[in-house]
Amino acid sequence: MQAPPPLWQSDKDLLVEARNLSFRYGHQETLSDIQLNIYRGDFLGIIGPNGSGKSTLLRLLLGLLTPEQGQVLLWGEPLAQFRQWSRIGYVPQKATAFNAAFPATVREVVAAGRLGRKGLFGRLNNADRAVIDQSLATVGMDTFADRLIGHLSGGQQQRVFIAQALAGEPEILFLDEPTVGVDAEQEEQFYSLLERLNSKSAMTIVIVSHDIGAVTERVNKLVCLNRRLFFHGEVSGFKARQSEILSLLYGHPVQMIRHGH
Repeated sequence: MQAPPPLWQSDKDLLVEARNLSFRYGHQETLSDIQLNIYRGDFLGIIGPNGSGKSTLLRLLLGLLTPEQGQVLLWGEPLAQFRQWSRIGYVPQKATAFNAAFPATVREVVAAGRLGRKGLFGRLNNADRAVIDQSLATVGMDTFADRLIGHLSGGQQQRVFIAQALAGEPEILFLDEPTVGVDAEQEEQFYSLLERLNSKSAMTIVIVSHDIGAVTERVNKLVCLNRRLFFHGEVSGFKARQSEILSLLYGHPVQMIRHGH
């Protein structure tokens, strides 16, 4: 069911490739025979029910889990041989679930995103500080740079952790359920930020979400996952067969309800 890449995409644009991935927790099969390509410039949404394997797939692509079968390639290299981790940014699920009393400023949190390029004990120079300032400005948090991270709202903290990922100057950004606990206004600002990063900064973005309505209105490609792939391709192709695909994905008819904010 996987759609071929558009004509403007070629093998040199292929950043991430999953070949026949399968994974299980204990005796419970979590993912089965997943084949997935992520190309430069994609804004890819991964949707599916709770427990469908979305976060597990992300962790497999990032090398945080080892597949039972199959292989992941990053920029054409087998994952075990890949060393250029600064090319990848990752905002994990519940990134904002930390001790609010932790005495770190917004700037210090974002500066930690340079460690992938500088090393754990590398000293920040003027060029690093310029990247940190630009990352804060990109997410609209530059005026909060000296504020303690624990004093921010959930939506503001989420933007800080995106800035932390951006400080590493990645080519692809992975986000796992980034809008959980974020109110409607902040969610709108958040998706607008991702659209700007994708369209103006040419950043490839992969977002895992349970919010089908919001995601399908923003991304240009979609993966529908429930242990196996039910769809992988352009959003226009999904929308043409939306009722059919969602019924297969959830195992029963699904009616989409859009909420205006």
